[in-house]
Amino acid sequence: MGKLKVVWTRELPSEPNSVTIVKDSCDRYFLSFVVEVQPEVLPSSDSSVGIDLGISTFATLSNGQKIKAPKPLKKRIRKLKNLSKSLSRKTKGSKRHEYSRKRLAKLHAKIADTRTDFLHKLSTQLIRENQAIVLEDLNVSGMIENRKLSRAISDLGWRTLRTFLEAKSEKYGRDFRVIDRWEPTSKTCSCCGFKIGKLDLSIREWICLNCGTSHDRDINAATNILVAGGLSETLNGRGGSIRLSQDSSTQRSANPP
Repeated sequence: MGKLKVVWTRELPSEPNSVTIVKDSCDRYFLSFVVEVQPEVLPSSDSSVGIDLGISTFATLSNGQKIKAPKPLKKRIRKLKNLSKSLSRKTKGSKRHEYSRKRLAKLHAKIADTRTDFLHKLSTQLIRENQAIVLEDLNVSGMIENRKLSRAISDLGWRTLRTFLEAKSEKYGRDFRVIDRWEPTSKTCSCCGFKIGKLDLSIREWICLNCGTSHDRDINAATNILVAGGLSETLNGRGGSIRLSQDSSTQRSANPP
């Protein structure tokens, strides 16, 4: 391998027990250390948040904030197709084939790194600002089978965000909950609990027929996700089936007074 110049991302918290050297497809080397760390508990916060994940808007929070995703694959899809086509025309084993392969690998790495960086920053922000985070259990593997949406869903990284939130909640002493996927969060009024009929995906705003409240579809769903997690003190404080981060295999019904 020879000598490599190391660029440290951060200082090691303690003496490492072991180190693993990883080389990826675009000839980048990474050092992975095993070290002992002390649990870090963040100061307690009074705020909780429900998160509704979507395609056009990556995440809508129960406080009304909407977060856009960088969508790195969508921005680079044309270049990705051109490089893939160029690679397919090269003879395997030739220098030009290896050069084209490395260019394509670097683009794939750039797309993955952009997505991971966005998800890490977002999950860290949510963990630091909120004591409890409630997320909806989405059937991502089933949704990807839809040919019209599979590329857009894969480009967002919903599952990766959930994994980051769950791991960081355990690390920093936060409460992470996942509600059942069958909760009617989009078609339930967050003010009075009235359930309307089926809502087409093109309908982004609707008015409750019972109390007359005007709702933004995504914000209303995020509020209902928070309520279903048993963390909201709204007038319709309903509870749904949830899974806690400490034991994701168990379910309990949360019905706040």
